[in-house]
Amino acid sequence: MNPTTLSALAAFPLQLEAHYAAIPEAFRHWAPPSWEGVPSEAFTAIEQLCHVRDIEIEGYHVRLRRTLLENRPTLASIDSEPLAIERNYGAADARQVLADFRLARVQTMEIVSSLTDAQLARTAVFEGYGPLTMRSLVHYLCSHDQQHLAGLQWLAGKIDASTVSA
Repeated sequence: MNPTTLSALAAFPLQLEAHYAAIPEAFRHWAPPSWEGVPSEAFTAIEQLCHVRDIEIEGYHVRLRRTLLENRPTLASIDSEPLAIERNYGAADARQVLADFRLARVQTMEIVSSLTDAQLARTAVFEGYGPLTMRSLVHYLCSHDQQHLAGLQWLAGKIDASTVSA
């Protein structure tokens, strides 16, 4: 697997924590009047953390295992908004969410860092993405990480802009 991608995946938990910590505490549950232009799902800062954790565990862990073990499985996409409501993301404890995510990412890294060329070439079909290889799936996970760092930066920009009078 591409070492740049593996390094980015390994570094992400600390980056996520730092980006979240940069959001002023009073704004961690804040939502802008409009989500137009958001580069991630329309989630508050705490909801972003919960989403990343759940997609890691219930999305990518399942997708990685199924792609390794099954013959060309169809991998489900997860509808995040109902999950956020059902699990009351807004009431989550950020420290616990981040701890759970760090553990999940260690497990992810154990899988992806040891994949052979043959395993990286295994195929699946991912709802919303189409046919892919295991290598593709790892790149999509890395892309998802970056999308949520961008989402937190976008929120930080909106928070700052909210202090400017019209």
